[in-house]
Amino acid sequence: MAHQLIASVPAANFTRLQPRSCISSVGSLNISNSNGFRASPVQCTAANATSVCEKAISNRRSANYQPSMWGYDYLQSLSNEYVVESYAQRIEKLKGEVRLMLENKEVDYVDALHQLEIVDNLQRLGVSYHFEDEIKRFLSRIYNERNSRSSYHAKEKQESSLYAVALEFRLLRQHGFDMHAQDVRVAVGTLSLFMDEKGKLKSCLGDDIKGILALYEAAYLLVEEESNIFNEAINFTTTHLKEYVKHNNNDDDGYLSTLVEHALELPLHWRMVRLEARWFIDMYQRGPDVNQVLVELAKLDFNAVQAEHQEELKYVSRWWRKTGLGELHFARDRIMENFFWALGEVWEPQFGYCRRMSTKANALITTIDDVYDVYGTLDELELFTNAVERWDVNAMDQLPYYMKLCFLVLHNSTNEMAFDVLKKQGVHIIPYLKKAWADMCKSFLLEAKWYSSGYIPTLEEYMDNAWISVSGPVILLHAYTLIANPPTKEALQFLEEYPNIIRWPSMIFRLANDLATSSDEVKRGDVPKAIQCYMHETGASESDAREHIRDLITATWMKMNSKDGDENPDHLLLSNNFIRFAINLARMAQCTYQNGDGHTIQHKSKNRVLPLLVHPVSLINL
Repeated sequence: MAHQLIASVPAANFTRLQPRSCISSVGSLNISNSNGFRASPVQCTAANATSVCEKAISNRRSANYQPSMWGYDYLQSLSNEYVVESYAQRIEKLKGEVRLMLENKEVDYVDALHQLEIVDNLQRLGVSYHFEDEIKRFLSRIYNERNSRSSYHAKEKQESSLYAVALEFRLLRQHGFDMHAQDVRVAVGTLSLFMDEKGKLKSCLGDDIKGILALYEAAYLLVEEESNIFNEAINFTTTHLKEYVKHNNNDDDGYLSTLVEHALELPLHWRMVRLEARWFIDMYQRGPDVNQVLVELAKLDFNAVQAEHQEELKYVSRWWRKTGLGELHFARDRIMENFFWALGEVWEPQFGYCRRMSTKANALITTIDDVYDVYGTLDELELFTNAVERWDVNAMDQLPYYMKLCFLVLHNSTNEMAFDVLKKQGVHIIPYLKKAWADMCKSFLLEAKWYSSGYIPTLEEYMDNAWISVSGPVILLHAYTLIANPPTKEALQFLEEYPNIIRWPSMIFRLANDLATSSDEVKRGDVPKAIQCYMHETGASESDAREHIRDLITATWMKMNSKDGDENPDHLLLSNNFIRFAINLARMAQCTYQNGDGHTIQHKSKNRVLPLLVHPVSLINL
């Protein structure tokens, strides 16, 4: 494909290109063993390597990135034996049984709680996408029933439990029901049933771990205006949950303790949905109230969807190999990890095209990021930024070979995607994507200039640029054009101004990234990150600075929890699918950087990639 891309541009534009041997001399060959894991890179020392090549490998910074551990042949060999007609028929039968469980019933306390638990389990098991209409109808009945009450009667107060109230609140808030203003008084105010006259949660709840865990998870759906309730609830629940794990971990073979430890590590609302589903399938079948229909459906459906993901991964792996970008010795070769990001942002099978194109964008972002952060000189970066801003292949003449290659793949891949959208949807998206790429490159360039001059910005100055340089706007602009049906000019004009639905996930992305990567990046030679900027500005210790960044992440999540992330009525132009994608971008950041830089350091993400994309769920005991 790399040769095809070059051939598609007039030959006159390539008078200054170096021979292919030039890039080979500074690159590495993909050599994989029978297990698919890449061997040590082999440096090509072509006899006709030019002086330009020699200059390219001298006086440059290096991040010493490890080669990809996922060999091309290994990725192409992935397969799944569970994609057969008999499994598809069984899935359809099980889906019918679940729909019966969600049928309309008299909404009393017992039935409502049971169905709320079914909805929660369907979501956590990763199969709720089959039942969106049924779930919406059921939750609407619950919401309308609650709203019809002027107050809670004494009998209802006695029957209600902290667990039921918290679960109901979390599911209704999560599904976008208007829980603000007077409804907050009803829904959130219900928690006051479990508070004393001073507004403190009753200490007698200390033994109700299931209820406290539900309250802990519900609190992460609260919004900025409810911060007092959030702080009270989180302080109370975290204290009691930690004590429970410490002293009472003998329940049901540790089932509840494991759920509590999992929640304390990262709340459910912040977790990557698909990875949570894979984890919860194993957990749920161990639980005391397991529903075998749900377990079987979850396992069969996971394997069927995994097979589709594997085919998509093969496609992007072939594309990546053809581009030649994986041979750039200074850049990260991370096609598996880039697909993992796309999978975390939108995993449902009907969005395969969005995943494939998002993976291409992610791979280009990773490579261009390394051009600016690691390899390019300031003069070269100025030229590359100008070329992207002009979006013109004629601007390539002054670029070195490696930048020509990057620009051509970026230009042609984006134009190809735009052609598909124009042909199928009738919408011209190039101006919006071009602006997003140019904005990101300009933010990269500013950071490069800061580094070159030794300038340390304030935290506010840094973040004003860094939420763009983290690539969130580029990712989300692409996502909208790929996931909307159809994309509209009005929505694109709204999004190109980077409203909160783009800003808040990008802020979380940046802050989570900095918590995990800042130490290594500063050591190798990079602009100070959020932690260092805050330390320099305030004199805080590193531990205090990290705590401040974690607080900023929590505060940003609460902003994002506000209905659709924007008060501007133009947010109504956006689809629920896009809004979920934006939220999932923040979740993917939390996942990828939870225990270090899982995007760059592959062994940190390997044990997450394998169960999602390589190993199917075992069907033993079904």
